[in-house]
Amino acid sequence: MQCDFFSLTDTGRVRQNNEDTVALAPELGVAVLADGMGGYNAGEVASQLASETVLHCLRQTLLDGPPAPRGMRQALLDCVATANLVVFESALSNHEWRGMATTLLVAVFGGARLTVAHVGDSRLYRLRQGQLSLLTRDHSLLQEQIDAGLVPPSLARSVQYKNLVTRAVGVGDAVLADVGEHVVQPGDTYLLCSDGLNDMLSDGEIGQILRREKPLRDAGHALLAEANAAGGRDNISLVLVQCSPGPVKPGLIARLTTP
Repeated sequence: MQCDFFSLTDTGRVRQNNEDTVALAPELGVAVLADGMGGYNAGEVASQLASETVLHCLRQTLLDGPPAPRGMRQALLDCVATANLVVFESALSNHEWRGMATTLLVAVFGGARLTVAHVGDSRLYRLRQGQLSLLTRDHSLLQEQIDAGLVPPSLARSVQYKNLVTRAVGVGDAVLADVGEHVVQPGDTYLLCSDGLNDMLSDGEIGQILRREKPLRDAGHALLAEANAAGGRDNISLVLVQCSPGPVKPGLIARLTTP
C-alpha cells in the first residue's frame, strides 16, 4: 500500500496564536497531530514537545524495530508515555509552563494496516467508498454524557462545554491512551484533525467536502476554508492521507505490522 500525505494548520479567525502542531514522516508512514489545551499555559509548547517526542520515538522504533513479541500497538503506547513525561516534567521545570497540556493523535500506516493512538478529542476519520466513519472516540465530558444518554448526539455541537477533555498529555506523570488497529483498503482517505475543524463542520459537511474534492491539497484547503467561513473559532489543523495499491516491500514495516 502506498500512502500520500498532506497537512495544513491555521490560527483561525478568533485566536491570536496557534497552539496546534502537526508533524509528519511520510517515509515511515507516520502522522502526528496535537492540540495544545485552551485555557492552559503554553499550550503551543506542549503540543510541539509531544509531537516532536512521539515522532523521534517512532523514528527510533521503526528504524531499530521493537523487541519481539511487541508490535506497533505497544510501541505507540510507549512513545505516548514518553511524550507525556516530557511535557509533564517540562511544565514542572519552568514556571511559565505550569499546567500546560495537549491532545495527541498518532497514526502509523504500514502495509495494509493502520495503528492509531490518541489522547483527548483530536479525531481520526476514514472515507471509504463514499462513507465517512469516525475511528476515534473523544475523551471528553460531552462524549461521556452522550454515552450515558444525558445529551442526544443531535445537540452535541450546541453544548457549551463540548471542549472539556477528560484525558490530556502532560497533566500527570502517566496517561492512558486508546490504541486501535484498522485494515487499510486501496482508495481509503484518512483525516486527522483538531477540534477546530470538527467543531465548525458537521461530519456530514466534512464527508461532503472529501467526496467532492479529490486531490488531497484541494480537499485540505476546502476543509480549512469552510471551517473559517463557519466562524474559525479555534485553531484548525488537519492531515489527509490517501492510500492506493503499491508494490509489496517485505522488510521492516512488514515485520512491524505482522501480528
